[in-house]
Amino acid sequence: MQDDPKTLVSTDWLAAHIKDPDLRILDASWYLPQLGRDARAEYEAAHIPGARFFDIDEISDHRSDLPHMAPPVEKFMSRLRAMGVGDGHQVVVYDGAGIGSAPRVWWLFQLMGQTNIAVLDGGLPKWQAEGREIEDLPPVVRDRHMTVRVQNHLVRDVTQVSSAAKLGDHEIVDARSAGRFRGEEPEPRPGLRSGHIPGARNVPYTTLLNDDGTMKSPEDCRAVFEAAGVDLSKPVITSCGSGVTAAVLSLALERMGKTDHSLYDGSWSEWGAFPTLPVATGD
Repeated sequence: MQDDPKTLVSTDWLAAHIKDPDLRILDASWYLPQLGRDARAEYEAAHIPGARFFDIDEISDHRSDLPHMAPPVEKFMSRLRAMGVGDGHQVVVYDGAGIGSAPRVWWLFQLMGQTNIAVLDGGLPKWQAEGREIEDLPPVVRDRHMTVRVQNHLVRDVTQVSSAAKLGDHEIVDARSAGRFRGEEPEPRPGLRSGHIPGARNVPYTTLLNDDGTMKSPEDCRAVFEAAGVDLSKPVITSCGSGVTAAVLSLALERMGKTDHSLYDGSWSEWGAFPTLPVATGD
């Protein structure tokens, strides 16, 4: 694997750089409620040395009824400052699933114009499987200012996605499981219809990962998108249940050198709740 401090780095890379004065590590573990896992409690019990906990649900837009929408700029800046993360830092973000929720935070940083961030390939499970050091201590935090320049082209709202679905000028790619995409499995959130955005393609985020939770090579990821019928000559909008695993697709696209991608932040939590929006089922 090619280490890239702007997209994805290996556990070897992190181990080699963990003492760098300008490195900051974030634990961005997040789980669907039905998994019964407490991400913060797991973080407090064991995390990579120096890691801060990034709470995806808390560092979000609480003015919205939708789950963990991108936070207002001021909130993002103040929360990161309180964590001692700011300008000039190289950030590495990981999660307890391998690669699950960490790419959401990678995408959020991109949205805020902060590109010096990479996802840890294989996450905490790989780090621990290799017998590397963990700790249960809170990190020592020093305040650091962060400059934010919002990159609006990286996010899409329901109106833009609805237009893209009608016009067919973008590829909408859904990271949910095939069963949820086809409308055969119930949604984990109550009150949502089952199915997908008309014209969307299905690339379950797990199909981009190896058995050990690391991301497949850019060439193999490209093959997965193409096998799903995604026309990579068009701009891509990634989507999922609530905007978390869609970012796994966004990260894979970035690794492939495809830069014209954006993320539908409301995702199925929004689309599936609007009775006036069309829903497709099956493949």
